[in-house]
Amino acid sequence: MNRPALSIVIPCYNEEACLDALHARVSAAAHAAVGGSHEIVLVNDGSRDGSWPVMQRIAAADPCVVAINLSRNHGHQLALTAGLDLCAGEQILILDADLQDPPELLSDMRETMVREGADVVYAVRRKREGESLFKKLTAAIFYRVLDRVTDTPIPLDTGDFRLMSRRALDAFLSLPEQARFIRGMVAWVGFRQVPFLYDRAERHAGETKYPLAKMMRFAFDAMTGFSTAPLRLASHMGLVLTGASVLLMLYIAIGWAMGNAVQGWTSTMLVVVFLGAVQMFVLGMIGEYLGRLYVESKRRPLYLVADVAGPVQGRASLGYRAGEPGEVIYAPRGPGAAE
Repeated sequence: MNRPALSIVIPCYNEEACLDALHARVSAAAHAAVGGSHEIVLVNDGSRDGSWPVMQRIAAADPCVVAINLSRNHGHQLALTAGLDLCAGEQILILDADLQDPPELLSDMRETMVREGADVVYAVRRKREGESLFKKLTAAIFYRVLDRVTDTPIPLDTGDFRLMSRRALDAFLSLPEQARFIRGMVAWVGFRQVPFLYDRAERHAGETKYPLAKMMRFAFDAMTGFSTAPLRLASHMGLVLTGASVLLMLYIAIGWAMGNAVQGWTSTMLVVVFLGAVQMFVLGMIGEYLGRLYVESKRRPLYLVADVAGPVQGRASLGYRAGEPGEVIYAPRGPGAAE
């Protein structure tokens, strides 16, 4: 395969308002960095606005643009996985469509990669313009708690904005799990990874696609995907409560022996409710991990491609894309996959 020097992968969801500006800026940055040897991979993640027709128009006008339309909304991490799976560049830049991460930093990131001999250059946010104090505070807490509980060191204050080499991407694509936390998975594959400091801008248009509920789900996927600390916490709480229960039984036995009956049901109900809450928490935590095992055991493709526009050079090794008759495009990886 005659690979382009660079692929820029951009997952999009309801981004109709900024697609033309996004294409203009990304295309200019790519031409400045590598000339015409590049591809811009736009992944439409089941948008409900007019994003897909705009992507088709852009792909028809620019031969360097590849537009991929997923069959439904898969979520940001799976849409990004689809783009990474189907891109073909020797270097790969991950970028969000909201233009908070400036594509103009591409040349500087490539220079850093060469100078440091790195396989991954990950962007570290110095400033986060246009974000609420709550968002900044919860993000800071999340990254620091995640760093404490995971076995894999995950850089603080980083998103998915990063430049990767082909061998680092190929290593990443060998990881087939469904619940994906891509920045953690990239950290897990190793190779030499170096930081690149930058100031994050405000959104160009639209609203954030990560409301509080999605942020909490994303954080929980990160915790359960890269750490068994929640299960250890459940075990530790069980040990502590077991010890407390033994002490409580001794206290009751001594009081009964000395003729001091324990009065009232309030304290009893308080203990019962507390123990019940802890038990439900522990069962819920175990259920989360069992649920992940259940989902993984189905071995479903990570994404489904409905339509494409432009020259797709990559092969759908983690998902499904309809191809020519007789062509096997979906070939799942992992234990039990066909050789």
